[in-house]
Amino acid sequence: MKRRSLLLGAAAGLAAPAVLAPAAPALGATVRPQPAWGIAPVPGPRVPRHNRATELRTLPAETKQVIIVGATSYTTTYATLEAYVRVRNGWQPAAAKLPARIGSKGFSDNHVEGVPTTPTGVYSIGSTMYGISANPGVRYPYHRLVSGDWWNENPSSSRYNTFEHSTTNPGGASEALWKEVPAYTHFAVITYNMTPNVPKPVPNAGSGIFLHQFSTSAGNATAGCVSLAHDHLVNVLNWLDPALSPRIVLSPYAQLSRY
Repeated sequence: MKRRSLLLGAAAGLAAPAVLAPAAPALGATVRPQPAWGIAPVPGPRVPRHNRATELRTLPAETKQVIIVGATSYTTTYATLEAYVRVRNGWQPAAAKLPARIGSKGFSDNHVEGVPTTPTGVYSIGSTMYGISANPGVRYPYHRLVSGDWWNENPSSSRYNTFEHSTTNPGGASEALWKEVPAYTHFAVITYNMTPNVPKPVPNAGSGIFLHQFSTSAGNATAGCVSLAHDHLVNVLNWLDPALSPRIVLSPYAQLSRY
């Protein structure tokens, strides 16, 4: 999805309380969490009876991390990212809430190619993370972008909505990923219109939905992606663990319970 720089919004600082026992670094801590973080078979602090993660009904049993990107309506471009980890007695917040931005036309239940909405739903994190800069310490395989790295956004292409290294532009609105500074300093792929959400990308249903950095220092609405301040993004990417089958939920709060 082509990036747009709408000069709106600002990023707030991260407060990241440690919430698990034994003492485990929270999202954003300088010490990386251990692989068992969030699933250690020891008693933790009392989990609140209700948080946004407790509203979710469709997450796979193996999912131990979930990110919720929510907003007060379908039309706002301002959102909040909340990270949760599943402990023995329920879902526990992994950190303080983070300010985020979504598409310049808000959320949509029927996102299509070229319209700057953020698609609602429950998605996985793509199997590879990417970035113009070096790996910041993520747990996923990481590809540092080079000239010729594209995201294919040509609905007529057999490789629509996939990463592609090519000496020529794949066509359509395909993105030259290595040129998207600073948005693609680092990013994770949200598997909208991709496996495992669909067997094969559906032409014109939309492509290139990422979790990436603000394109402007003040923060800005996107062309459909979810964006965060740089430090917040790095904290989230480093926290995500493929062994814990993370999911990301995109939705206005009023519709969250359908997921």
